[in-house]
Amino acid sequence: MNIGDVSARLGLPAKTIRYYEEIGLIKPLRSTNGYRSFVASDVHRLAFLGRARALGFSIDDCRTLMALYHDESRASADVKDLAKDHLGKIEAKIRDLQMMHATLSELVQSCAGDNRPDCPILSDLSGLSAAIG
Repeated sequence: MNIGDVSARLGLPAKTIRYYEEIGLIKPLRSTNGYRSFVASDVHRLAFLGRARALGFSIDDCRTLMALYHDESRASADVKDLAKDHLGKIEAKIRDLQMMHATLSELVQSCAGDNRPDCPILSDLSGLSAAIG
């Protein structure tokens, strides 16, 4: 299977597939003319990577997950620990986004949005409201 076929089948851009090869996450065969040739195991690895990346795992985490997947003597606790760590990062991002949402909602609410030049949003962004208040 060529890179275009794999890209279409998995919904991964060819550029991403080439990047995964460049950083050593996959190693497709090369034909004599230099074209990549993907076998079923390559497609499976790429699907695995695509799903892991869609869940927000970093490239390093993907490397670790891939190694754990192929290690039949792995402890599921190792996989769970990695996933729990990632989940904690996601939860922290959610808290940060909720705080950003609350702050921005308050600023939008406090802005008259009329023709006057004073604007609490710009004041907050400039740091003047914290310095004055």
